[in-house]
Amino acid sequence: MIMNKIAIRYILFILIGMVILLFLLKEKSPFGKNNTSFAVKSGTEITRIDLFQGDNRLSLQKSGKDWKVNRTKATRKSAVLFIIRALKEIKIKSPVSPEIFRNEIIGKGIIPVKVNVYERRKLVKSFYVYKTTSNTYGNIMKMKASSKPFIVFMPGYEDNIGTHFTLNELFWQPYTVYNLLPSEIASIELDNYNEAEASFRITNNKNRFSLSYSNGYLSGWDTSRVKRYVTYFTYIPFESWAFDLTGDEKKQIKSQPPLYRINVNKTGGGNIGLTIWEKWNLGDGKKNRDTDRVWAKLDEVNTIFIMRYFDIDPILKKKSYFFGD
Repeated sequence: MIMNKIAIRYILFILIGMVILLFLLKEKSPFGKNNTSFAVKSGTEITRIDLFQGDNRLSLQKSGKDWKVNRTKATRKSAVLFIIRALKEIKIKSPVSPEIFRNEIIGKGIIPVKVNVYERRKLVKSFYVYKTTSNTYGNIMKMKASSKPFIVFMPGYEDNIGTHFTLNELFWQPYTVYNLLPSEIASIELDNYNEAEASFRITNNKNRFSLSYSNGYLSGWDTSRVKRYVTYFTYIPFESWAFDLTGDEKKQIKSQPPLYRINVNKTGGGNIGLTIWEKWNLGDGKKNRDTDRVWAKLDEVNTIFIMRYFDIDPILKKKSYFFGD
């Protein structure tokens, strides 16, 4: 009987020791689940994503079939779908040494973005994103502030996923310049700065249109072409925000003469003003004109964005367009 009790104790000690050993191995970097489990579990329905950086906060929340930014503003569907995909697919690329983390993150004063992911009211994942350009993937992540740091990536995606964890509201909103029905447009004025005589103004008075220019009203124009032109403002998108421009580059862009100026007055009041400048690419220390894209800016927003000629060409007409061949 005594031998059986001793044997049972030995077995219990061995089992407890194995449990402790497994726990330690689980927590040990880089294989510890609590240190490396960045991805949301398969089958989880993500309904809210909160981002925190310093005193700032941004919330993406599902509302019915749609998503809202900070509960009130519409979101860009592709941006939300991408971050949901990233949250489900991100994996460890490699560990980051304490020395590199001190030099590249702590030494440079990089403030992390804390990410909280919810399934309805349940917090299902939380981690920190440290944005840096010191590695190919441009981001370092931690499960907790005290955890081991790792370079994290998304298989099949070669760019920096860290840039998508941003608290800038503009990034999450639709990339749209104009989204107006003809009935919502009171007038359209286009100033062509390279060819002043090509400029024009269209006025809409209860679906009765008039065409004019700086010296007065015009006659003989094609009504169908004017009506068709107004419909192009139903959807004019832009490609991306130029968040990476320096202060000097922004000043340089705004100081040069624009190519076009388009001002749309809305029937319900207010207007949408768009200024367009030539875009250049810096190569070999020289300015090379970008033949496919332009810089642009809306009056109501202080940030410059990039537009493709493919998207904006429909509304960059000359006065002669309305008179046919």
